[in-house]
Amino acid sequence: MFSRIRRRTTFTAWLRPRAVLWGAAVVIGLGFLIALEIAARRYGVPGPITNQIREVIFPPKSGFLLYAGMALMMVVLTWRQRFIAAGTAIGIDLVVLLVRWAAGYGIKPPEGHPFGNGALLVVLGCAVLAITHRTGRDRVLLLKGVGLALLLVAGRKTGDTWLLITSKTRPTVLDQYVAIADHALGNPSWLVGRIVRATGPVGAHVLDWVYVQLAVAAVVAALYQLRHVATERRFPRHHLVRTFLTIGLLGPAIYMIFPVVGPVFAYGADGGPWAAVNLWPETAPPLITPQAMPFDGITPRNCMPSLHTAWATAIFVHTRTGPRFLRFAGTFWLLATLGATLGFGYHYGVDLVAGVVFTLTIEAALRAQARGWDRQATRLVVHGTVVFAALLTSYRYLPTQMAEHAWLAGPLLILAMTSVIAAYIRTTNQWDPKPVLAPQPKPQPELV
Repeated sequence: MFSRIRRRTTFTAWLRPRAVLWGAAVVIGLGFLIALEIAARRYGVPGPITNQIREVIFPPKSGFLLYAGMALMMVVLTWRQRFIAAGTAIGIDLVVLLVRWAAGYGIKPPEGHPFGNGALLVVLGCAVLAITHRTGRDRVLLLKGVGLALLLVAGRKTGDTWLLITSKTRPTVLDQYVAIADHALGNPSWLVGRIVRATGPVGAHVLDWVYVQLAVAAVVAALYQLRHVATERRFPRHHLVRTFLTIGLLGPAIYMIFPVVGPVFAYGADGGPWAAVNLWPETAPPLITPQAMPFDGITPRNCMPSLHTAWATAIFVHTRTGPRFLRFAGTFWLLATLGATLGFGYHYGVDLVAGVVFTLTIEAALRAQARGWDRQATRLVVHGTVVFAALLTSYRYLPTQMAEHAWLAGPLLILAMTSVIAAYIRTTNQWDPKPVLAPQPKPQPELV
C-alpha cells in the first residue's frame, strides 16, 4: 500500500511541471493565433481561426492536408479504430459532395477542394471522444494525436496569414541585393529556369506537384517515425512534425527582417509593372548598385530563407534512418524541391543556402532539447546561428563585393553551408547509440 502511494506521489510530482508547461504552450499558441486573427481582420480578410472554422462546412483549401492531419492523429488508434475513422471521413465527404451537387454547386467547387471536411470532422469528433469517453493515459494520448493533426492544419493557416502580413507591412523588398549576391553562385535560378522550360509541361507539372504536396510528403515520413505510438502508448521525444512546425513558426519572422519576393516577380513577367526589369530566366540581372525597391501589397515576401528548401531538408534528414524506399523518397523530394524553387523562379540560389543552414540549426536545437543539452549541442546550435546571421548580413551589406569576387565568395558560401552540415553529421553521429554486437560463444574443443 505504501509503495503504491509513493508511486502515485512521484507520478503527480512529475506530472505537475509538465502540465504547467503544456498549459503555458497552449495559452501562448492560442494567444498567437488570436493576434494573427486580429491582424488579418485589420486588412479586411479572415484570419487562421476563421479559415479553420469555415472548413468544417465549406470547401477546404487543401483536402489532402486535412487527410494527412487525420492520418497523423490515427497513429494513436488501433487498426480497427483507424478503419472506422477513415471510413467515417470518406462517408461524410461523399454525403457533403452529394449535398453540394444537389444544391447546384457542382462536384468541384470554384474555390477549394471537393473533399476534406470529413477528415476535419473526424479529428474534432475524436477530441470530443477523448474528453467524454477516455480517461487517464488513453485520454492524454488521444488528445496528443488530435493536437498533432490540428497543429499541422493550423500551421498552414498561420503561414497564409503570415504571408499576408509580410505583403502588407513591407512595402519595399531587397531583391536587388539578393540578386546581385546570387552572382557569386552563378545565378542558379536563371540556369535552372531555362532547364525547366526546356523540359516542357511534363517536367513543370511534376515539379509543381512535388512543390505543392510537400506537407503531405512530410506526413508520410512522420507516419513511419510514429508507427509504434499505438502499441508503446507514447510519442517519441523527437520526430519530423516538431521540426516541420518549428520551421513554419520561425521562418516568417525572418521574412519580416529580410523581405524578398523572388526572381520571377522582381525580374520576371509575374511582377507586372512592379518588376525592376523583365529578364528572368533568359538574362541574368546586371551588376548595379542595389537598393530597396517598392513592390505591390499582394505578393508575399517569402524568399529569405527558402522554407520549402528547409522543409525538404528536414524530410531528407529524418528519412535517413528509414528503409530504402523512404530514403530514396526523401532524396527525390529534396532534389525535386530544389529544382522547383529555382526553376519556377520562386527563389534565388542564396535563399537555398540559407534554408539548409536554417533547418540544421533548428533540427540540432530540437534534438538537443529532446535528449538534453550539453557542450556539443550548444556549440552546434551557436555555429549554425552564427553562420546563418553571417549569410544574411553578407547578402544585405556585401552583395556587390560578392558579385565582383565571385571566384572567392561563391566557394565561401558553399564552405559555410558545408561546415554546418559537417558539424551536424559529426555531432549527431556521436549522439546516436551505437549498435552493440552480442558476444559470440567460444567454440568448444571436440572430444575424441
